[in-house]
Amino acid sequence: MSFLFNSFKEWKQYCLDHDMNLYEAVIEYETAQRGKEEQAIWDGLLSAYQVMKDAVETGLREEMTSRSGMINNGAKKVYKHPVAVLSPEFQKLIARALAAKEVNSCMGRVVAAPTAGASGILPGTLYTLQEIHELPDRSILEGLLIGAGIALIIEEKASLAGAVGGCQAETGSAAAMAAGAMVYCLGGNVDQIFNAVAITIQCMLGLVCDPVAGLVEVPCVVRNASAAAIANSSAQIALADVSAVIPVDECVDAMGEIGASMESKYKETAMGGLAATLTGQNISKRVLIQDIEMLPDEDLPE
Repeated sequence: MSFLFNSFKEWKQYCLDHDMNLYEAVIEYETAQRGKEEQAIWDGLLSAYQVMKDAVETGLREEMTSRSGMINNGAKKVYKHPVAVLSPEFQKLIARALAAKEVNSCMGRVVAAPTAGASGILPGTLYTLQEIHELPDRSILEGLLIGAGIALIIEEKASLAGAVGGCQAETGSAAAMAAGAMVYCLGGNVDQIFNAVAITIQCMLGLVCDPVAGLVEVPCVVRNASAAAIANSSAQIALADVSAVIPVDECVDAMGEIGASMESKYKETAMGGLAATLTGQNISKRVLIQDIEMLPDEDLPE
């Protein structure tokens, strides 16, 4: 990836032509385009993954109540609940995705992967995958590079920003990154990795960005959990060689087309969807009043 590929097809062909792994092409891109030494890339990835794990642990250990009051220790409640809908592992997955994103909503330290609004998805999925399969850190870091390559192409062909493409561009892209990374870490081949990305995108097409009161809290936090679940289901399907039918590049093109045609009120403006509901509007007014009351007297509107 000495240059930014325009498609997954090009990425695959480049690796075939140069007899390299997908993640090695991403390292090549980083060293060539960003002037980084390879060891610095690995060190940065390890640091980023540690921040991801710290965010999960922080969200499950410390007080997580946002200024708006919309976030109130939901991750801990899920993590400690005595009834597991499917399995304890699934319960942990959901709780961890919630935890990392709650840390973001409560102004804590997270990794924007690819955005802060989607910052619970990769931590939740990869933390849990590593625990279940006892994977070494190196495997997870290679998976993160796969995820980075996926994001680079989605950004080129569609968007990673909710303000441009809706929530499909944020949580959808993060889930696609996670699904591809998980398939790689479990020994999947290139076609299976890309198939996981395609399946994930198909499941998340059209998701609007409608944050209540303009805050990245509701419905953003719970969408991180649901996106983590979709990433896992897509990885499971792809590993079994069940085809997405529509190729991954065409799925990303569809994401871009949908994002471009989406009305602005559904793209992070807090003017549509859940933000426009009666309750959403009441919360918005309350939050605005709180913000005004916290301003110094000289900053208050006359």
